[in-house]
Amino acid sequence: MARDLPIGNGDLLVNFDEFYQVRDMYYPRVGAPNHTLGHVQHFGVWADGDFAWVSEEGWTRSLAYAPDSLVTAVTLRHEKLGIELICNDTVDFHEPVHFRRVRCRDLLGKDRDVRIFYHIDLSIDGSPVGDTANYDPQTDAVVLYKEKSYFLFNEMREGEVGIDHWAIGHKKIGGAEGTWRDAEDGELGRNAISQGSVDATVGFNLAVPAGGEAEVVSWMACGESYNEVRELNDRVIEKGPGKMIARTEAYWRLWCNKEQRDCSPLPDAVRDLFNRSQLIMRTQIDNGGAIIAANDSDIAQFGGDHYSYCWMRDGALVAQGLILTGQSELSRSFFRYAERCIEDSGYFLHKYTPSGALASSWHPWIINGEPVLPIQQDETALVLWALRKHYEYYRDVEFIKPMYSRLVTHPAEWMISYRDKNGLPKPSWDLWEERRGIHTFTVACTIGALEAAAEFASDFGEPERTSRFRAVADEMRVALRRHLWNAEEGRFARLATVESDGSYRLDMTPDSANFALWAVGGLSPRDADIEAEMEALRTKLEVKTEVGGFARYRRDYYHQVEAEDIDTVPGNPWVICTLWQAWYAIERATTLEELNEAMPYFEWCVEKAEESGVLAEQYHPYSGAPMSVSPLTWSHSTFATVCVRYLDRHRELSLLNGVREAVASL
Repeated sequence: MARDLPIGNGDLLVNFDEFYQVRDMYYPRVGAPNHTLGHVQHFGVWADGDFAWVSEEGWTRSLAYAPDSLVTAVTLRHEKLGIELICNDTVDFHEPVHFRRVRCRDLLGKDRDVRIFYHIDLSIDGSPVGDTANYDPQTDAVVLYKEKSYFLFNEMREGEVGIDHWAIGHKKIGGAEGTWRDAEDGELGRNAISQGSVDATVGFNLAVPAGGEAEVVSWMACGESYNEVRELNDRVIEKGPGKMIARTEAYWRLWCNKEQRDCSPLPDAVRDLFNRSQLIMRTQIDNGGAIIAANDSDIAQFGGDHYSYCWMRDGALVAQGLILTGQSELSRSFFRYAERCIEDSGYFLHKYTPSGALASSWHPWIINGEPVLPIQQDETALVLWALRKHYEYYRDVEFIKPMYSRLVTHPAEWMISYRDKNGLPKPSWDLWEERRGIHTFTVACTIGALEAAAEFASDFGEPERTSRFRAVADEMRVALRRHLWNAEEGRFARLATVESDGSYRLDMTPDSANFALWAVGGLSPRDADIEAEMEALRTKLEVKTEVGGFARYRRDYYHQVEAEDIDTVPGNPWVICTLWQAWYAIERATTLEELNEAMPYFEWCVEKAEESGVLAEQYHPYSGAPMSVSPLTWSHSTFATVCVRYLDRHRELSLLNGVREAVASL
């Protein structure tokens, strides 16, 4: 299911699978609509009468990126065909254009007649109904379009512009597979136009000298009208596609390294994944501010839906990573998006589309005949908490001022009003979206949010609000210890369910989400109760196979692999849960030796990442194969967050160590 190579610029996102086939293409927003619906866009090579699709056996593939950039560095080698392809894909950092440069090398020591074929199987705006594909003689290109979505495919080779071969026809109608089959003899039919459920295939001739190489650069230009894509095509030709690829590579290197952070304490492989994680995070963020959870359409096979939405919890925690890595414009954009989405009453609903509309949901508005709020309260709390982190880092008062009421005081007042008789948040859904009750994670996030609101109120000269917000946070922290701490087991519950008599029934299932007690809720990492909790999570949630890592909770049923030997495999290992263990080791460290206890968790992530650096949501506990969606934005943001915390603590502890040595020498 992995999407090994996402490339994008916040307007256009293109995903490749493990065979280097385009599978997803989103425009004009990251996450919507998907103009391919996940269908394979075939890529084939004809060489001196022989043909092979890149998904077939016989190819060796290396799928990676150029260092610190969103330009791919893909090598495809086929011994029987006697060719090697060096491919570089990117989406221009400014224009909605996907470029692909292919250098074809001869491996047989003779002149070669090579033809490259790309298949285009679009379902424009999410449906093939009403699509049109036609050859455009004005641009020597193939154009597919419907309503306000236009896609022009063209190429340049040795300064000459225009495709050499094309086929346009129907797909999935009357048994038709599509025009891609026409390419296997090296020739295409050149039908001029077709409408309805259509596809197209384009081809390019390459005369490859003996022992040498030849190059072609193709592009897909996106726009809202025929004139717009023609004009964009003209700009590409005028500027030169090679120069546009080069400028995009330079831009992403600048973007990735603008903070000039000293990463020398990190091993090279960890540093590389740190930078790669920032770049992959960027591909999943829409320029309108929505931080999309994941854009891997294969997940729709399981429930008829996908992850191409903005969950405010994920968005807030990803925003924390953006804040720490210095990407202030992206975090600001997210908070502006959140301000547009939040309900007037002061809370967020389940999730939102990239445009900010309410998205699909499985949270009911009525339970047992009683109306309920279909919310996960941690989402509301974490946005406020993350907004404070942004302000503390950047001190941008002018940015905070217009959203102070909508994202600070209104949510804080709502959270104060939405409490039970014991001062804990009323029941809502948990961060895993599976059970309803009073969750330790939610309580910790609410405490962190109220503390943040108190700090904001103090800054804005509102002492009464400051006192009230802080007092409620303190009361809730006391209630947390009183009602969610189980003295008999010596750890916190994950969930309290309200019984008919008003008492709480504790669910003591070990749950990684309780990391929020110290990461958000303000409890000290060296608090005795926190140390007991984290030790229990390490013991009970570690995956004790060669794959390793940490599960979400015991008997995690989502994509469950092992249902019997729970002591060995409590659940599939998740990247975020494994990194929360690293984060805890970092925050509680008092020496560099203790700090280095976090390093094996970083190395685990490096080992699990694809060659490209992509991290999945979770991994198979026996094979280590990626499972569920890939990449998961939250996985990459957590890696970036924890890396920054490691570097910050390394600097702090190094200075402290220097002071200790100086004092000892006196």
